[in-house]
Amino acid sequence: MAIAKAERLMNLALCLLGTRRPLSKRELRESIEAYLEAGSDDSFSRMFERDKDDLRELGLVIETVENLDGEMGYLARRDSNRLPPITLDAEEAAALGLAAKVWQQARLAGAASGALQKLRAAGMPEDVDPYEAHGALEPRIPVHEAAFEPLMLACRDRRPVVFDYRKATAAHPEPRHVEPWALECWRGHWYLAGWDRDRGAERVFRLSRITGKVRSRSGQFAAEVPDVVTVRETVASWAGETADRSALIRLRPGSGYPLRAKATAVRELGDGWDELEIPYGHGLDAWLVEFGPDVVVLEPAELRADVVDRLRAVAKG
Repeated sequence: MAIAKAERLMNLALCLLGTRRPLSKRELRESIEAYLEAGSDDSFSRMFERDKDDLRELGLVIETVENLDGEMGYLARRDSNRLPPITLDAEEAAALGLAAKVWQQARLAGAASGALQKLRAAGMPEDVDPYEAHGALEPRIPVHEAAFEPLMLACRDRRPVVFDYRKATAAHPEPRHVEPWALECWRGHWYLAGWDRDRGAERVFRLSRITGKVRSRSGQFAAEVPDVVTVRETVASWAGETADRSALIRLRPGSGYPLRAKATAVRELGDGWDELEIPYGHGLDAWLVEFGPDVVVLEPAELRADVVDRLRAVAKG
């Protein structure tokens, strides 16, 4: 949700939890600045009802009772909204400690650190060292793309976005209007899955190919968000992970290590080239283009033709 709405919901929750008697809509409006700025009584009433429903959906138990003046009032009793004690064994505490250390970016690191402190205050053992419990493991998820944070927030808030995107076969980026669904990291690269409004179809975008700023747009999603978003499976199919055939390529020594890792056979030719057999599936041509002059496709003929077409398209741009 947007920051303004999140702040408004938090203020409403604090008012309802902090009162000892039911508060009327009038009193709540006078206590929360965002409600004072809502405009007409009808606008405030609609906003308040939506906020109340949102808080209930989030799990807050809100009672509706009659106050001393005969008005309908609202309150959230603390005993009805108290969480049970948190009990964690050593392995669970270590797992949470590791999870809190995954994110290194400023915004996420602060949230993770705060969550860890709250868990410790609630009873998580403080003598558990996640490094010792897991063999000095320190997990990190690298995020270098500036597009990651705005896209993460857009996925969370279900907000459409616009960004400039350069395909592997294009020399120049073009604008894409997207309803973002999910972000996922695969083999060191971040990908966004979502609904491409311009093409009327689901698409997956590599964040490193997004240029410029990600701009948010108002309005609701037009396409239904699927229950399961298969980002990795889609990208894997591009890279030939689901291949049932083999391709024969030449590769310069000392280059193309991802290709070498996938190869089913490698032969040294002795003339500045190695010959590799690699799995061949949909999208392999786009992947091979990224290695530029270090790769030459020998067979099959259709793969060679696709790679040549992509390279010509880039050269023309």
